[in-house]
Amino acid sequence: MIKKNMPKNPNKKPWPTKDAMAQVYEQNLWGGEQEQFYSGLGSHHPAVVQPYISAVQDFLKQLPEAPVVGDWGCGDFNIGKKLLPHAKYYQAIDIVPNLIAYNQKQFKQANLSFHCLDLAKDELPAADCVLLRQVLQHLSNAEILAICKKLSAYKYVIITEHLPEGRFEPNRDIISGQGIRLKKGSGVDLLAPPFNLAVQEVRELLRIASPGYSGIIATWVYTMF
Repeated sequence: MIKKNMPKNPNKKPWPTKDAMAQVYEQNLWGGEQEQFYSGLGSHHPAVVQPYISAVQDFLKQLPEAPVVGDWGCGDFNIGKKLLPHAKYYQAIDIVPNLIAYNQKQFKQANLSFHCLDLAKDELPAADCVLLRQVLQHLSNAEILAICKKLSAYKYVIITEHLPEGRFEPNRDIISGQGIRLKKGSGVDLLAPPFNLAVQEVRELLRIASPGYSGIIATWVYTMF
């Protein structure tokens, strides 16, 4: 039976986020064919990684004492392993079970633990400072809203997002998965509707051109109430 050009089923539900992200690693959709798990250029390109690590290390070191860090969406831990020495304890979280199992075997430190959790649905560990590095850009507005409701439990939230250059319409909705809002000329801004995240202070840590892609990668520190 030929199904070409048949209308899409309007009642079809999006693929669960856990399944969509597991497929990214299973099929190397972010590259890294020679790696068992590879979290893409955003976690490996020196032009992205080195300035980010330097900026976040400086922030963590200027705190009165080493913080408990929550790395939400830790990926292959290529960046987290560089920040670990500046944390009293490091809680690394990702939604992909095989990725977390791999990280648990590869990275063993007394002040490090990995958790397979859904940021939007599950209860999350306590921390002083949360890192959300190029995670929200892959999620639907409904999932981001669910995550936003949890952020007030933390003192500092460090957000990194891939955004269009110049002015843009923030927070156009997408289906959670591999892609981001850049294709729609949009990006995530937690201070804008529909999120309207309440923060005490916002400070931009870093803004760099995205290597190999259009747009910029920006990092802010939100001090929460």
